[in-house]
Amino acid sequence: MAKNRRQKVLTLYLTTSALDSAVLGWAIYDGTGQQQHTTGDDYEPPYETGLDALLDGWRLIQHPILIPPYPGEEYSTSFMKYGFVFEKLEDIQE
Repeated sequence: MAKNRRQKVLTLYLTTSALDSAVLGWAIYDGTGQQQHTTGDDYEPPYETGLDALLDGWRLIQHPILIPPYPGEEYSTSFMKYGFVFEKLEDIQE
């Protein structure tokens, strides 16, 4: 049987732009088909920090763009600003 590589994607929303800050939200997408994840399927994040994901072998592929708030919008909570995207490549048997 041939081996094929498939991608797993992990999005972590952190409290700040620093990789060692705490995880507030997350999403996991498994291109290997071995696990099925859905939004809110766990009460605990898969990692405490983004750095923990790196230490577990995830590769960082996108860092958030830091945009200063407009005057008067310093305390707006319209979206999670600090989203990091990670990936892992895993071999699967076909």
